Amino acid sequence: MIDPATDAAFMRRALDLAWRGWGRVHPNPLVGAVVVRDGEVVGEGYHAEYGGPHAEVAALAAAGERARGATLYVTLEPCAHQGKTPPCTLAIEAAGIRRVVYGAEDPNPEARGGAERLRSQGVEVTGGVEREAVRAQNAAFFHAIERGDAYVALKLALSLDARLADAPGRSTVVTGPAARAEVHRLRAGYDAILVGIGTALADDPLLTVRGEIEPRVPPVRVVVDTEARLPLGSRLLATLHEAPVRVICAEDAPAERIRELERRGVDILAVRRSVTGGVDLAEALDRLRSTGVRSVFCEGGGRLGSALLSLGRVRRLYLFYAPRLFGAGGVEAFPGRIEPVAFGDWGLTSTAAFGDDALLVLDRRD
Repeated sequence: MIDPATDAAFMRRALDLAWRGWGRVHPNPLVGAVVVRDGEVVGEGYHAEYGGPHAEVAALAAAGERARGATLYVTLEPCAHQGKTPPCTLAIEAAGIRRVVYGAEDPNPEARGGAERLRSQGVEVTGGVEREAVRAQNAAFFHAIERGDAYVALKLALSLDARLADAPGRSTVVTGPAARAEVHRLRAGYDAILVGIGTALADDPLLTVRGEIEPRVPPVRVVVDTEARLPLGSRLLATLHEAPVRVICAEDAPAERIRELERRGVDILAVRRSVTGGVDLAEALDRLRSTGVRSVFCEGGGRLGSALLSLGRVRRLYLFYAPRLFGAGGVEAFPGRIEPVAFGDWGLTSTAAFGDDALLVLDRRD
């Protein structure tokens, strides 16, 4: 007899395994798999590297002969097409799996159809177990296929009174080392890290990934810099050998500044100005997407974050709250007017503690 609670528990284990591929598999999705026989886990696996074995194949290899007659739990519907690796459905059939339980349907037109293939071969298939958790884990992957534009996540480190710094123009360390380590882990799973020129000038950040995860492809570092003011002596330019730097400026920004940045190896994306005089952020995001950037991790500042929210382009919020108060003189996290399109229906996806700091992850529900 099928027990939904048991199915959900094993799927959550597969979800935990899938996270191990963070930073190494995108643009492929994170996928985890568990082989269970007579209530006992006999094999586990996850998609560990882009172009490498899929989670199902890894789990089946770990299970060996014990996979025959067992149940396979996998977070994403098994693929039915030949890509960089053979179809997972063939490996499942060859292993003699009796039942397959998957989390979310594969949105990729080329890869989906595995459930139907398995059913046609006499395998019992159950789908939709922990579907929303799987989609949240792979939000950028699903967004890229289903919507097509760049997936934007906004990260802010906040005081309890929603301030980003204790004073304008001053670099302020808001959160503790554990939270900052988590930011580096998050960076590893995105194609681009985005900041505004105000943040670049105040903090002189590196925006590289420094931590336990070495991303398969270093995220491109992007600065929204209307007048091409990024200092030539900045740490971003000094570390071009580690990861590329892209500046988004106005089409009529000072030509000499643009030429000098290009001479230093910076990639320039010149876009039209918005009605307020800054760059047209919608065009900027679309241009980034056309260069292969599928996901963007925006680290502020407040003006850029609020502008992206007002465009309705932010799909996820990572809000790190530190147990500090900066008062009225601090830099507001959400300055100025935010357009109603940003209000929408935000849902709490997860919470976590990092030392004394708290992380809230919220997703748009529309």
